[in-house]
Amino acid sequence: MTALAKIVHTAPEVEAEPELTDGFHLVIDALKLNGIETIYGVPGIPITDLGRMAQAEGMRVISFRHEQHAGNAAAIAGFLTQKPGICLTVSAPGFLNGLTALANATTNCFPMILISGSSEREIVDLQQGDYEEMDQLAIAKPLCKAAFRVLHAADIGIGVARAIRAACSGRPGGVYLDLPAKLFSQVMDAEAGQKSLVKVIDPAPAQHPAPEAIARALDVLKSAKRPLIVLGKGAAYAQADAAIRSLVETSGIPYVPMSMAKGLLPDTHPLSAGAARSTALKDSDVVLLIGARLNWLLSHGKGKSWGEPGSTKFIQIDIEPREMDSNVEIVAPVVGDIASCVQALLDGMGQGWQQPPSDWIETLRTKREANVAKMAPKLMSNASPMNFHAALGALRTIVKERPDAILVNEGANTLDLARGIIDMYQPRKRLDVGTWGIMGIGMGFAVAAAVETGKPVLCVEGDSAFGFSGMEVETICRYGLPVCIVVFNNNGIYRGTDTDPTGRDPATTVFVPDSRYDKMMEAFGGVGYHVTTPDELTRAVNEAMNSGRPALVNAVIDPAAGSESGNIGSLNPQSGIKKKK
Repeated sequence: MTALAKIVHTAPEVEAEPELTDGFHLVIDALKLNGIETIYGVPGIPITDLGRMAQAEGMRVISFRHEQHAGNAAAIAGFLTQKPGICLTVSAPGFLNGLTALANATTNCFPMILISGSSEREIVDLQQGDYEEMDQLAIAKPLCKAAFRVLHAADIGIGVARAIRAACSGRPGGVYLDLPAKLFSQVMDAEAGQKSLVKVIDPAPAQHPAPEAIARALDVLKSAKRPLIVLGKGAAYAQADAAIRSLVETSGIPYVPMSMAKGLLPDTHPLSAGAARSTALKDSDVVLLIGARLNWLLSHGKGKSWGEPGSTKFIQIDIEPREMDSNVEIVAPVVGDIASCVQALLDGMGQGWQQPPSDWIETLRTKREANVAKMAPKLMSNASPMNFHAALGALRTIVKERPDAILVNEGANTLDLARGIIDMYQPRKRLDVGTWGIMGIGMGFAVAAAVETGKPVLCVEGDSAFGFSGMEVETICRYGLPVCIVVFNNNGIYRGTDTDPTGRDPATTVFVPDSRYDKMMEAFGGVGYHVTTPDELTRAVNEAMNSGRPALVNAVIDPAAGSESGNIGSLNPQSGIKKKK
């Protein structure tokens, strides 16, 4: 053996360095392990690199211009997919911007996780003045379903898993996940890191109703002379479309859909009482609520929208037991997930189910046809400037011809009138302001609807509502999304004709007259249209949707056409004092 051979033979083996991972990669790996493929957010300290790395790892990262709109996108992504939408924000002000969307998601029962970077605990707890110092966890807790903070890289897998399960299980909602800046750069053994990740099994397990609850509900339904089903957005979220349709048609009970439940059955279905809503609610004697709450949108189950106090019996399906009796007595509470509860009701009906009396069905049919006939002439005008009815009549036809497109809708008159005028034909195709009725959801919802479904989006906005999120047209153009925005421009909030009694300033509800919102879209490379008649509106929207390009139609509406607060002006208090001259 040569000397060289001896040296080679006797040299100690060099141990391979262990493979390492860090907090950045563990967060990404935890999300991907659970089938989450898209993040909505705004980059900045300390989460800029997390977005870059997520994109490099194959995730889709959609960057917005404002965190609230990214949060709205995440929230509606959760509604559409039944998986928690992810919103990623920077600390303090960015977190607060996203918090509005998180609270709204919780109120609307949309599964969403707000992930925010934050300052270091040691400095925050001693209030020593760190960059964007804020106890974000404490602030988030009252406004969401659950809130967690992760301090160690080894706990990232558990933290993400807990957030996912909390967002999806039971009644869905918003979850906050606080990730301090130091967490991202923490390093650990890659193999140990991989083992620390958790794949959430059955995040939203079925919750079957008690047999006695189903029997009680069916007994109450059998006793009804004028039964009614009210479908809420919870029914749309459940994706139990076939079972719900079968329940309606097997029972023969007419139904009223809340706005985001429109399309579960086509609005043109013979049992749809949407166009006779007032009569249906007021005259019904038994109401089955499916995924709908007796909140302000249903006049709390009492008052002038309903019959005499105590004349209506309510059956309610909800996964949250505490929802029962929240406003009025629920005589037959059915607690469980909607799919299981609806199927149990169907199974209990059997072959000999007696459908409602024909005179009740005929009463609603007659009222529906009368209301539709009364509305028809208002939808046919081609006058310039347009009023809301004429403009929405044009869009009504477009949606009928494009039932697969997703309609996003917000505003005051624009929203309230569109709910009744524009028929929907497929489930989860109408997205709007939901339970809180807040404005500003439009662009976020439009972006997520296009990203998550790949379908064309028609976003119908009042000019006031558009102003909350209008800068996101740049986001729509940047990602080349098939979104056509129609802005109903009547120069103001409700109307554009108010004046300042002092003559000093514009009225509080008035905008710059004759604004050209279409130019905003053109500035970012999209297509802009300026229209003044329903015929022009029809041509512009069809051309835009056929092209698949980002587009904005500035639809000129008569400044005097609107009414204050649309259909909820009664919620706006009036002064009880008359000032003496």
